[in-house]
Amino acid sequence: MNLLTRDIPPRAVWALEQAGVHPLLAQLFAARGVLNKDDLDDGLAQLLPPASLMGAQEAALLLADAIEAEQRLCIVADYDCDGATACAVAVRGLRLLGAAHVGYIVPDRVVDGYGLTASIAERVQASGADVLITVDNGIASVDGVARAQALGLTVLVTDHHLPAAELPTAEVIVNPNQPGCSFASKSMAGVGVMFYVLLALRAELRLRGAFTAAQQPKLDALLPLVALGTVADVVKLDANNRRLVAQGLKRIRAGALPAGLKALFTAAGRQAASATTFDFGFALGPRINAAGRLSDMTLGIECLLTDDAARAAELAQALDGINRERRVIEGDMREQAMEIAESLFDEGEEPPPAICVFDPDFHEGVVGIVASRIKDKLHRPTFVFAASSAAGKEDELKGSGRSIPGFHLRDALDLIAKRHPGVLLRFGGHAMAAGCTVAEEHLDVFEEALNQVATEWLDAATLTRSLETDGPLPPEYLRVDLVDTLHKEVWGQGFAPPVFSEEVEVVSQRLVGEKHLALKLKHQGQPVDGIWFGRTAQLPRRVKLAFRLDADEWQGQRRVRFLVEGAQE
Repeated sequence: MNLLTRDIPPRAVWALEQAGVHPLLAQLFAARGVLNKDDLDDGLAQLLPPASLMGAQEAALLLADAIEAEQRLCIVADYDCDGATACAVAVRGLRLLGAAHVGYIVPDRVVDGYGLTASIAERVQASGADVLITVDNGIASVDGVARAQALGLTVLVTDHHLPAAELPTAEVIVNPNQPGCSFASKSMAGVGVMFYVLLALRAELRLRGAFTAAQQPKLDALLPLVALGTVADVVKLDANNRRLVAQGLKRIRAGALPAGLKALFTAAGRQAASATTFDFGFALGPRINAAGRLSDMTLGIECLLTDDAARAAELAQALDGINRERRVIEGDMREQAMEIAESLFDEGEEPPPAICVFDPDFHEGVVGIVASRIKDKLHRPTFVFAASSAAGKEDELKGSGRSIPGFHLRDALDLIAKRHPGVLLRFGGHAMAAGCTVAEEHLDVFEEALNQVATEWLDAATLTRSLETDGPLPPEYLRVDLVDTLHKEVWGQGFAPPVFSEEVEVVSQRLVGEKHLALKLKHQGQPVDGIWFGRTAQLPRRVKLAFRLDADEWQGQRRVRFLVEGAQE
């Protein structure tokens, strides 16, 4: 692994320090592109205006008309955490703004597949709805939108995924990535897009005299859900997304959060009063995602919608149980998938430029997680496939892919579709994560085509694992209060959490739990404990490590601990 050190612009550091930012934070922020304190202003007034999001105004008019006519609205959700939070934000927000009839339908991963399909459109129409609103999906649902309109439904698509060449014929599309949209934040999650539609709708209703600025419903109550969905979907935390997340975190820490979120914190053994983005990404998000992977995302959405504390606790416990089951399935499947992946190359050799893994016993609900684990270990774009369990589609394989920097996964799938027409039955996604469906008989063609694209696009530098770090940690910052200060900030995709790197002395090392390396280190002469999760190989006495800061509690005392991320070996 190559440990790289980020450039730290000295002028930006100086400007931030002069504005009162902590010296360590000033260095970290400057290295991530923050030039002055205004960039750190997370006030709601600094959010990009809803009017600048293409389609938001038209969506506001459509929804305002529907509310005035007391039409029935139905949300078509998605079965991941972004889709679940977007659905909850839509239902809660529309009700706050006066919609009398708001329901939702969430597709089943196994039965329905992804997005607004013709059969989902028929279910929406059968429910008695007049207006169909997609959240976190729909931009690729050309047939589903056409079917909905043929049934007499008005269709509003809200999405953030990259569009294909053909757009659906929905009455309104709101998606920062659609052609012609100049909205500055192309990285907004599906839940963020829906929140923006609600902001535009509230402004339109205000113009119509539904309420005054002083009396208008407070949509900021939805921000904890917006924050969770944004972090859990691993979208880039640009300035606008960071503001949305920061505002959500502030409300959660102050105790202003929905009953379901509160119950999820409890079920995960985390404290809402000291909530961090890590809680969203590694505790709450996985519990909601587990419902969509193994069960029915209705459980997750109901947990986010209920205001009854007892019901919330019951649903959160159910989600926690499903997540435990997911871990067991994932663990078994990961071992098997890793064996298959490692059989693709001889020991001592480099892996192929891309990895493609399938086994008839794989569970389609966890292929994405397993692909991510293999990608992390082998540093190659990876697809993991499972047999479809949908009736009548037994010969189809559903694949989920995860990528490495420098390899745009959705663009790769698009190129494969052009080079090999008919091999990909369906595909979609982003640069770093994508999904596709292939006939089992075409899996070999897909694997060969993926490796061909990877061979063309990836060079030796890209295929070498590297980790950007913030360089050495000054010894005066080896303090628990600094750990807490760092954890309170908004970190995530595109605004990476601090990782320091420098040479340390390994005083002692031992395996714990058979698969983790517990370390006693000397950092610039000071003793400090460390842990390297998932590492079993011993380290040399002196080694350059990359590490994050954490606080470990032992016998009532909190001490700094290094969470090791890698080593220059």
